Amino acid sequence: MSDTSFTFDESGSDQDDVAEATRDIAEVPAVEVITTTAVHLMSAAAVKCGLADDPEHQTDLDEARKLIDALAGLVTASAQHVGDQHARSLRDGLRSLQLAFREASAIADEIGKGPGEKYTGPVS
Repeated sequence: MSDTSFTFDESGSDQDDVAEATRDIAEVPAVEVITTTAVHLMSAAAVKCGLADDPEHQTDLDEARKLIDALAGLVTASAQHVGDQHARSLRDGLRSLQLAFREASAIADEIGKGPGEKYTGPVS
């Protein structure tokens, strides 16, 4: 873990910035935080599965597995809270990534053992 320290100038503007950011975060609905986080995980997983501009250099299935696992946990845990429309879209994106991972992998995982499948069940 890295050590992060903050320095404040005498005017207190850094403290004001922190207070403003805290207020901004407090105003964001939970559904928006959850879906935004899910989209970031999906985007990163897609890149690591080789679905971006430079798959030869960006593909990293070990990293993709971790991201898809995290996404599956988030989607599964939050589905009842985000509403059917959001949950359906998130599940579809997750399933697409799980299938992309399976296609990109030289060694197939056993059914039910692929990334995120401990949360979603087998994907085929």
